[in-house]
Amino acid sequence: MLLGEAVALLCLTWVAYQTLALPRIAECDLSCTQGFICKSRVKWNIFNSFCRPPPASLPESVLKGLTLSTAMKCAPYNNCSLLLRVQASLTLHGEHKPCWYSGCFTGRKGAKGAWPGLTSPACPLLHPEGLRGLEACSMNTNTQETVCQSVRISGVPSQLQFQVQFNCFKVSAAQSLYITLRTIPHFCGVQINQLYHVEDCRDEDMKRNLPDCFARKLTYQVDRSHKVILAQVHEAPGSLDFYLRLCLRWFTCEDVGVLVRVTADRTSTVSLPYNQELPCLCLEGWSATPDAVRIQICPFENDTEALWDAIQYHPGSQALSWEPACPVSGHVSLCWHPRPGTHCQELEHSRRPVQSRVQYLLVDPQPQLCLKFSTNLSFWIRCPFERWRSPAWKMMVQQAPSQSPIRVTFFSSSPAHFQVRLCHQRKPGPPTCYPALQATPLPLATGSQGELTAEPPVAFVDIPGDEVCAPGTCIQGWRTDVHFSAPQQLCDPKCS
Repeated sequence: MLLGEAVALLCLTWVAYQTLALPRIAECDLSCTQGFICKSRVKWNIFNSFCRPPPASLPESVLKGLTLSTAMKCAPYNNCSLLLRVQASLTLHGEHKPCWYSGCFTGRKGAKGAWPGLTSPACPLLHPEGLRGLEACSMNTNTQETVCQSVRISGVPSQLQFQVQFNCFKVSAAQSLYITLRTIPHFCGVQINQLYHVEDCRDEDMKRNLPDCFARKLTYQVDRSHKVILAQVHEAPGSLDFYLRLCLRWFTCEDVGVLVRVTADRTSTVSLPYNQELPCLCLEGWSATPDAVRIQICPFENDTEALWDAIQYHPGSQALSWEPACPVSGHVSLCWHPRPGTHCQELEHSRRPVQSRVQYLLVDPQPQLCLKFSTNLSFWIRCPFERWRSPAWKMMVQQAPSQSPIRVTFFSSSPAHFQVRLCHQRKPGPPTCYPALQATPLPLATGSQGELTAEPPVAFVDIPGDEVCAPGTCIQGWRTDVHFSAPQQLCDPKCS
């Protein structure tokens, strides 16, 4: 009785395994519905986007159904590979004799595959200006590599409905493909686009039978003091040699170090040095087989601080620039601190989207000028001039010689133009500011030998009215002969 129950349990387990396993195919084949003759042609990385208006006789829907699935083809000694299995239901309408197409194309160079095609209401033998065939294009979304298969059709079958199945499109685990099917000639709007994701190594069947998925285990440690990643590749029965490298993950992972090959049948530790702890710096490993699944581990993916430090200023052109070392989505702007520890106020017209390199021209370098980086997670502020010994210009408030209570004087080692405005601090809320006043330029002062003094006064403005002497009043002054200038602010001036 116990033996019978055990046998029954084993049978149920085997049935469950077979149900969850990927379908097996013995041969890579291509089939056409009886009565059609198909001739195919392959081209690489050529995708023609031109199209012509479709004829009125072309049915609106010639492809009724398209099903994509992954299958597995296994040779002796567990040498299994993945194939894309395509099932298509094609239906024609009207009284025209149908033409049918089938095509084989590859998921990568050197691999054979199969794909269904669309149908035509007329064969080229009957209507020379009708469909002559179909083109199928597959694009790897990671590498942008495109493979197009064009198929010419002949033959006049009698049936208007048929199904197609192809089993020869080689793929890899966790691969993403963008498939485009269209007619020859290419009629505008007569095409099918579909995105397909191949199962990854979490699939139990693939984990047991696909060499890429039972590849050697990869672990790592980070030695921050020596800027080294110690990667350990563990031994696995029947495993192959293993490649390791460091790369920066953009659209593809770009090399930033040497490529190391670890030999099979032993556990090895590899030391990979790095220069900077970036969130897109990844450790990548893969088996030494064509189109192997690549494992990526990014040890610093939460360390974003280093991204915001790549700021450069060019004194000659007065250009301030920043370039992200990793992909970033957000925006950057210029801002200034009225006082230490206060909120950084954004300068007008300085917000830029973060796409690649950001550059600001004619920037006035001031210690209170900063860059603010904002993403959907948080924001970061960097002030590249805060450690400068002295600002490029200074603003001083003193008693005016005229009837105005206050004179604002600007000192600079080079000619410059300035404006001034009064602001009243209000709590809560932002300050209330009056219209700006243009400063009057002064002739450059010279020393006893005729040379320019270090920081001569270059402009002044007398501020009329009693508002300047009211409590909570601040005077803001900035340059107007540059594109971006952070104001200097003096609050509560002493009136006579």
